[in-house]
Amino acid sequence: MITSTENAEHYTWGAQCDGWHLLRSDSLSVIQERMPPGTAEQLHYHERAQQVFFILSGTATFEVEGELLTVNAGQSIHIKPNTKHRILNNYTEDLHFLVISEPKSHGDRVNL
Repeated sequence: MITSTENAEHYTWGAQCDGWHLLRSDSLSVIQERMPPGTAEQLHYHERAQQVFFILSGTATFEVEGELLTVNAGQSIHIKPNTKHRILNNYTEDLHFLVISEPKSHGDRVNL
């Protein structure tokens, strides 16, 4: 099946952020997300899931274990299980990215 933001299950989170489930299974999750300028995710970690964030467009700021990292379009960052992290859009354009989680991260999130 061909999936895109046009036909994928859509949800909203945070302050006007969007997500589309491109693949949703117990063992693997692929989500495309959009964050408007000035938005941020709550600091959290996953007990089992590892994640890869791939930036499609814009520039992301990640807080990972207290360190701020800049990830640009065409780059990715790997977050291991039990790693405190969050993504922020500190820039003036929308941020578009993929979140790939193995296993799925829904139900495996601990907010801090």
